[in-house]
Amino acid sequence: MILKQVPRARNQLKRIAKMQWNPIDAEEFEKAWLLLADIYIINSKYDMAQDLLKKCIQHNQACFKAWEYHGYVNEKEASYKDAAMNYERAWQFSNFTNPTIGFKLGFNYLKAKRFVDAIDVCHKVLNHHPNYPKIRKEILEKARANIRI
Repeated sequence: MILKQVPRARNQLKRIAKMQWNPIDAEEFEKAWLLLADIYIINSKYDMAQDLLKKCIQHNQACFKAWEYHGYVNEKEASYKDAAMNYERAWQFSNFTNPTIGFKLGFNYLKAKRFVDAIDVCHKVLNHHPNYPKIRKEILEKARANIRI
C-alpha cells in the first residue's frame, strides 16, 4: 500500500486471511486482518471489514485497533450506541490514554445522548493531554449545555 499498489496488497492480504490461524504467526495474522479491514473500510465494504474485525477480536480480545475500527464502522452506519460500546472497549484496552479514541468515544457518547459519560471521557483526555484540539469546544461544552437544558 505504501507503493500505491492497493489491488496487489489486497490480493495478498486475502490469501493470508484464508489461511489457517496458528499461534506462531498470530501477530502477522492480526496485522493482515487489520490492513485488509482498513482497505474494506476505505472502499465502504463494511460487512466484509466487520467479519475480519470479529475474527481478529476472536483471537485477541485486547486488540484495541480492531475495537476502534469496529466503532468507526458503527459510527459510519449511524449506530452511535454500538459505536460508543466499541470505542469504550478500545479506550479500555489502550489504558485510557489514547486521545484520539477518547475523542471518538466522547463524540459517540454525545450522539447517543450520554452526556455525563462524554464529560467524564473529556476530563480524562484533558488530564493526560491538556492541549488536545477541539475536545473542549466540540464535546465538553456541548455536553454541559445539554445537561443544563
